[in-house]
Amino acid sequence: MEGKRLLVSLFVCICHMSGTLAYSWNQTKPMVPAVIVFGDSIVDPGNNNQLKTPIRCNFPPYGQNFYGHQATGRFSNGKIPTDFIASGLGIKDLLPPYVGYELTPEDILTGVSFASGATGFDPLTPVIVNVIPMTDQLKLFAEYKEKLKAIAGEQKAATIISEAFYVICVGTDDIANTYFTTPFRVIDYDIPSYVDLLISGASSFMKQLQAMGARKIGYVGLPPIGCVPSQRTVGGGPERACEPKRNYAAQLYNYRIQEEIDKLQKEPNIEGTSIVYIDIYNILLDIIKRPEVYGFEEATKGCCGTGLIEVTKLCNSETAKTCSDVSKYVFWDSYHPTERAYKAIVNNIFDNYLQYLI
Repeated sequence: MEGKRLLVSLFVCICHMSGTLAYSWNQTKPMVPAVIVFGDSIVDPGNNNQLKTPIRCNFPPYGQNFYGHQATGRFSNGKIPTDFIASGLGIKDLLPPYVGYELTPEDILTGVSFASGATGFDPLTPVIVNVIPMTDQLKLFAEYKEKLKAIAGEQKAATIISEAFYVICVGTDDIANTYFTTPFRVIDYDIPSYVDLLISGASSFMKQLQAMGARKIGYVGLPPIGCVPSQRTVGGGPERACEPKRNYAAQLYNYRIQEEIDKLQKEPNIEGTSIVYIDIYNILLDIIKRPEVYGFEEATKGCCGTGLIEVTKLCNSETAKTCSDVSKYVFWDSYHPTERAYKAIVNNIFDNYLQYLI
């Protein structure tokens, strides 16, 4: 195993020296059989499209830089992180949604996303906007496993499930929306106790996922929530500075989830399972603070509309114009990064984390 990690790390270094993108590891032979994803809008490729929820984006200008300028339900102008992860691992160009999408046998064999925009580990979070709870995403995964068995046979299906790469990316909506925007939780919880609530949900989820056969899990931490354009607008004062309480909550969550992952890895029933914490806080904060280093010009507002508050239904082609050059923007709407920013974040993930799992 150590030899494999060394070879992968060496390949990553060679890629950097030659100027090749680090996540183009292997284009001829997939490094895992499938990518399977759980989470929120960062990794939702369209599962919310069929739901009666305001948290949808299957309309222009979303997807303006996607294939055929198609608004697929991805919360960006183009691809999202899990598309880049799947393609970087040599599996497929796009990772499809599981809900409301006509999946082919090949789609099932190589993985899907169960993620639902605006969900969270707080049980109240998905209820507020009627999206798919994390517990229901596990139920969909159980359904998916049966479909996989029907296509591949029980033995091959078991191999795919055990060797697949699992991504968990959730928690931002709990803090940004449920805690700081609604009155439902702030009365009963201070920030540390609310983070504890989320960590409890995350720990339970990881244990259940492991019990269902997952062995390679990448757990994505929270971004600097207070520096997201919408959070600057509602909490950053006249100067729209990064809002410190939201960033503190994200940092505390990231610290606590790393502690929880370390604890889980020591439990006997988790033996044989690798859970790696993936930090995106620092890379996104660096992009926001030093956009010019990464080739960006605007890091405090989104490309859609004024860039201050527009997201989901407020970011639509009838009422919101888009910026003239999206490649200069870190954020697409007031909440989600652009395809180009996502690409930079995933590049950092491949550089620093996946060698410990793949």
